[in-house]
Amino acid sequence: MEIYQRLCPGQSILKPRHATLRTLYHPRNPVEVLDSGALILSFPAPYTATGEDILELHVHGGNAVVKSLLRAIPLVAASNGVKPDAHTIRYAEPGEFTRRAFYNGLLDLTQVEALGDILSAETEQQRRIAVKGSSSVLAQQYESWRQLLLHARGELEALIDFSEDQHFDESPSRLITSVKKQVLDLKAQVQASIENASRGELLRKGIDIAFVGAPNAGKSSLLNRIVGREAAIVSEEAGTTRDVVNVGVDIGGFHCRFGDLAGLRNKPSDQGVTIGSIELEGMRRARERALVADVVVAVLSISPSCNQDGSCSTVDVNPQVASTLRLCDTEKQVVVYVINKIDLVGSNENIPKLQALLKKQISDGDLPLSRVPILVTSCISDLPPHSVADGIQPLLESLVVLFRDLTATSDVDSAAWEVSLGATERQRLLLEQCLKNLQDFIDQADEDPADQELEPGSIDIVMAAESLRSAANGLARITGVGEAANVEEVLGVVFEK
Repeated sequence: MEIYQRLCPGQSILKPRHATLRTLYHPRNPVEVLDSGALILSFPAPYTATGEDILELHVHGGNAVVKSLLRAIPLVAASNGVKPDAHTIRYAEPGEFTRRAFYNGLLDLTQVEALGDILSAETEQQRRIAVKGSSSVLAQQYESWRQLLLHARGELEALIDFSEDQHFDESPSRLITSVKKQVLDLKAQVQASIENASRGELLRKGIDIAFVGAPNAGKSSLLNRIVGREAAIVSEEAGTTRDVVNVGVDIGGFHCRFGDLAGLRNKPSDQGVTIGSIELEGMRRARERALVADVVVAVLSISPSCNQDGSCSTVDVNPQVASTLRLCDTEKQVVVYVINKIDLVGSNENIPKLQALLKKQISDGDLPLSRVPILVTSCISDLPPHSVADGIQPLLESLVVLFRDLTATSDVDSAAWEVSLGATERQRLLLEQCLKNLQDFIDQADEDPADQELEPGSIDIVMAAESLRSAANGLARITGVGEAANVEEVLGVVFEK
């Protein structure tokens, strides 16, 4: 309130949580008006965003007004005879208000990370996933898992400390079996959360899409049509694209990173055209980029033998394109086949023939399988209505359906697990370490046959309990709760964003 009293001398005390119109004066010269109509709000602790007293000054937005006020506020302390320094009145450090909210128990680490995602969200899907993570549900889930592990660890340690002195209601074998069952159930939940977190990363960081195809298949034209501008050079000359052209765009609320790659030409020459060292390097980069993309779009053009009379023999898939597609990891990547230049087909009846020809190559094992139906498109912008090619829109709609499938929750009860999509990469890595510790415990518990009566010491109960302790500590580091949370270390990672 000292700042308010110096900026508004002689004016009445503010009513908490009520907007009040005031005139702001210079603290050293009460005659000098800084702003004649500022809106001021006072928020007393602890019911504030940070848990501390907050004074909000809503001034006119001109740069000169704002700068004069920022210069005047540090002088409040000096006007009281106190030398202003970094510990009196200063600018907040990056993320300091959020840090104070965390220290005062108003936010947990998962909510802090979600707040950063909300501030950096650019698409609708990014905003939605960030909002999911901003609730306390995720932290409550992790904390409930940690408490379960603490309880299980306590049972094991009691067996270690008192097995010779006390009588237990359960035999050691039954106790180990009971704890193991709890850990198996928890392992399944952690695994599902990790899978959902990986799907959430696609929403947060964007879906990486690579266009793979032969020279002049229409990859650059397709990219330009999707992004709505001339992002890549288009020419009738084959091999125009020599390097990877990356473009980010919002498709149906999904942030997508499209990569237009160099055309993959047969070596050492394709139709008598010699391949130079620059084009060879472009082809190497194209294959490298394709193998790390989330979605690989194989852009295939109609073979010259496909004429408007419908005499189609094949879809043009050269050996370099086919070999690159076969290298894709279909467990982690999705291959989408797009037949381009479909406007060259004279009749709608010929399109199923082309799709059937390509489908046969896929079924014969020449090309990897795809979970998406074979798509057709044309990059011509002035197609007549109801023409054989419907343009780019059907392709975009199919991609949006694929993106929704890629980012859907993996658990049956999707409503309950949807919040786990908001888990960050830091949380996912700690969950993976927790999963490893849980598996270590299960392996240790499996060392003895289940039908034999365990005697104390027949398995290394100390090591088993240590595995549970490590798993619980990993969960503590996610939320910042517990003795092993290492809060300062984690905050450094979180707040550096």
